[in-house]
Amino acid sequence: MTDTRSPKDPIAERLERITAALERLAPPAPPPPDFDAADGFVWQPERGVFQPIAHINRVPLSLLKGIDHATSQLLDNTMRFAKGLPANNALLWGARGMGKSSSVKSIHGHVARTTAKAGGPSLKLVEIHREDIATLPRCLAHMRSATERFIVFCDDLSFDKDDTSYKSLKAVLEGGIEGRPENVIFYATSNRRHLMPRDMMENERSTAINPSEAVEEKVSLSDRFGLWLGFHNGTQDQYLDMIRGYVAHHELKIDDVELRRDALEWSITRGGRSGRVAWQYIQDLAGRLGQTLKAE
Repeated sequence: MTDTRSPKDPIAERLERITAALERLAPPAPPPPDFDAADGFVWQPERGVFQPIAHINRVPLSLLKGIDHATSQLLDNTMRFAKGLPANNALLWGARGMGKSSSVKSIHGHVARTTAKAGGPSLKLVEIHREDIATLPRCLAHMRSATERFIVFCDDLSFDKDDTSYKSLKAVLEGGIEGRPENVIFYATSNRRHLMPRDMMENERSTAINPSEAVEEKVSLSDRFGLWLGFHNGTQDQYLDMIRGYVAHHELKIDDVELRRDALEWSITRGGRSGRVAWQYIQDLAGRLGQTLKAE
């Protein structure tokens, strides 16, 4: 019997083979995120996945001393958000080592446990790195239809000259067509209140045709955060309160007079009395005493 089928176009056949080869070479699409896998995640944009964190590095909220005013405001804001009530994006700014990122992680743990006991939706903490801010819209797209609620957290957020990724952050926080999803809130820490270096803002002011408008463009990013919380250098008494709180919590065996003298000497050698310095002292002290520190 004669084959009456028309011959296949050689160009179309070649294109089909190329397409099939490219499909075999292309990496498979990432699986949908499993937000039940952990309480915390790190967004990895190069693979389009959320890396689960088995144990979030944090301390009990009760051990954060000397920053009560800021932590109480952030706690109230986070509790409202977890309950589905209106809440603000928060910018935690100020001195290094005074508990900005520790506050976010500790408050997340406290509120997540409280919400779980009350039978509310799960509260997840998702960290996005500063260099990945431009991918934030893609990150949020995965959360928009999820049943969980999310704190998206960026530690040490700041922008340098010629860095335009802050514009995408502005659109996501407020003002874009979609904006941030109802089940997402954004917390960031920074040493700068306006997230831009002062010399960058002054340069914009001196070279722009309309200086006030140029600076307004830069400053308006921090305006997207409805809650500004300042963290300032601690006093000697606050520093010692931090030390004593850690000693009591971890049951370290040391006389209070010796503790005070030793802790103050440590702060002098470190040139500061921040929460970070206090924690570093506690780790050194526990090691010298031959004791281990409790996990949260």
